[in-house]
Amino acid sequence: MSELLIHRGEWVVVCDGAKALVLENAGDEKFPNLKTLEVFEQKDLATHELGAEKPGRAYSPAGHGVRGTIEQTDWHDQAERDFLVHLVKHLDAALAAGKVKSLIVVAPPRALGMIRPAYSHALKSAVRAEFDKDFVKLPVHQIEKHLTGV
Repeated sequence: MSELLIHRGEWVVVCDGAKALVLENAGDEKFPNLKTLEVFEQKDLATHELGAEKPGRAYSPAGHGVRGTIEQTDWHDQAERDFLVHLVKHLDAALAAGKVKSLIVVAPPRALGMIRPAYSHALKSAVRAEFDKDFVKLPVHQIEKHLTGV
């Protein structure tokens, strides 16, 4: 990963479908110092705790009875999507309140694919960079090192 300059006061959001770290650079571009502002975590619930929808059925038009099932809801996938949409709403509110002017998003490709459609126009404009990396389980000092090379 090439060296990234993180501006003073800029937020770095490191997330996946179950955890998010909101970090702020308390240092400067030359000597970054990421500090944790907020941590969001989602409980890892069993499927039966997430939903109880029974699979649908498709009926044959010729009256030959039931044929297979219709696509079943993936409750873990939906929980991840809901978590990330909630995070985006939180970031959008912080942006509107003037708490942050620009941010960097770091997430695995799957999470980025879920989070991007939820960006508002203002938030999309505020995202200065995105990195498709899974750093959420790393300590903050290692995240800083991976992003900046310092």
